[in-house]
Amino acid sequence: MMKKLSLIVLLLLIPLTAFGADVVTPSLNITLPATNNPTTVAESIKLLVILTVLALAPSVLIMMTSFTRIIVVLAILRQALGTQQMPPNQILIGIALFLTIFIMTPQIKTIYYNAYVPLEKNEIGLEDAYYRAAKPLKEFMLKQTRQKDLALFLRIAHLKNPKSPQDLSMSIVIPAFIISELKTAFEIGFIIYIPFLIIDMIVSSILMSMGMMMLPPVMISLPFKLLIFVLADGWNLVVLSLFKSFVR
Repeated sequence: MMKKLSLIVLLLLIPLTAFGADVVTPSLNITLPATNNPTTVAESIKLLVILTVLALAPSVLIMMTSFTRIIVVLAILRQALGTQQMPPNQILIGIALFLTIFIMTPQIKTIYYNAYVPLEKNEIGLEDAYYRAAKPLKEFMLKQTRQKDLALFLRIAHLKNPKSPQDLSMSIVIPAFIISELKTAFEIGFIIYIPFLIIDMIVSSILMSMGMMMLPPVMISLPFKLLIFVLADGWNLVVLSLFKSFVR
């Protein structure tokens, strides 16, 4: 018995000993070689720019595209259905991501052909590529942004009204766009939430009239909400409404 107990204790101590030992991890160094060749310098700068863009890509996706409105509406829809974590967050984010790519396809093509391809061929510099890439995104954001929100950030920054919306800097357009997207998403979510709320109220009233106050109304209303949502082809209607909300 003592031998078995000693063996078990030894097996339990092995992981602790392994974690306590010095673990040698490989190091990763990114160095740029010294050179006087302008082509090599340009390639090194492009590499740094690409790494920076990849690091900022999630923020750009959320702040400057249709992703915010779509994910907020889908989250409100799930809350209205009362399905808790179904669909899971990963599925909602995936749906929002691919819908964003679909909606933003014209802007992506414009950026690719007007900014990336000339930059890759060394026909334009980084500054020109930045302005060419920012122009279609700014046009998209301005179409979805309310004038009131733009005026808010102009007033906060103590700036005068520009002659044209295109003269606004991205530091003004992006936060105004985000606020407008949140407001629009809540408006769409409110319209989606009302029918499911009515179903909950009807089921709750019926249960109270029958004296079944101890039975949670959600258990009865959830199947009816799912049935109505499926029969009405809810996903089709929600996606279509989201797409039409961006067409102006």
